[in-house]
Amino acid sequence: MDRAQKEQLVEDLGQIFESSGVVVVAHYEGMTVAEMQDLRAQMREAGGSVRVAKNKLAKIALEGKPCESIAEYLSGMTVLAYSEDPVAAAKVVDKYAKGNDKLVVLGGAMGDTALDPAGVKSVAGMPSREELIASIVGCIGAPASNIAGAIGAPASNIASILSTIEEKAA
Repeated sequence: MDRAQKEQLVEDLGQIFESSGVVVVAHYEGMTVAEMQDLRAQMREAGGSVRVAKNKLAKIALEGKPCESIAEYLSGMTVLAYSEDPVAAAKVVDKYAKGNDKLVVLGGAMGDTALDPAGVKSVAGMPSREELIASIVGCIGAPASNIAGAIGAPASNIASILSTIEEKAA
């Protein structure tokens, strides 16, 4: 890799570190290519990405970024998992690490907040952006549904009373 490629990689990593809602660092020593492809596919499906980069270049890219605290985890065979959604990457990595002991979560960062392995597990337990939006929409829609039901109820009650009176008269 020549100097221009390294500079481009550092710039790309810098963009990742600035724009990601969460970045998770894990060791992947011993994982096969198929296992890594499976992790990448699961991450892509969740809206995130997986990146393997030289630790030295990643540390250079981290300088001055909000998630600079993860530099301490960058040693050995590390993989970076990141997503714009503050929960997605942590969920996928945590789930994958449960099924594959070769992937060991070292820590991560959520903005400027450093996360240890327990912190990554806690973030993974949080609802995703889509789940939160769905619950908010449900909360907003429930009162409107109740109002519509209450408005429609008297009319149906009157209709049933009238039909009962009509039956008795006949």
